Amino acid sequence: MPKYIMLSSLTDEGAKTIKKNPDRIKEVNKDVEALGGKVIDQYAVLGEFDFVNIIEAPDVETLARISVELGSRGSIHIKTLAAITVDEFIARLK
Repeated sequence: MPKYIMLSSLTDEGAKTIKKNPDRIKEVNKDVEALGGKVIDQYAVLGEFDFVNIIEAPDVETLARISVELGSRGSIHIKTLAAITVDEFIARLK
């Protein structure tokens, strides 16, 4: 299944939400599944972004829907990248 990297930054509202309810971070994973994707790995990071999520989705249209749905809530700003493994990349180059 195709993989995508979702980079997200909290808005002020999002930071307030997770300060009050840190478990909300993982609850969003259920929302992703309900929209047709699956979070396969998740990291809190420092720097330009607050979270890095590795997501599987059947196609880019599904991932776009997930991104729009989550972003429309006003708690995060999202950037999404399509990803392939290095082995897949090498194979395509041969």
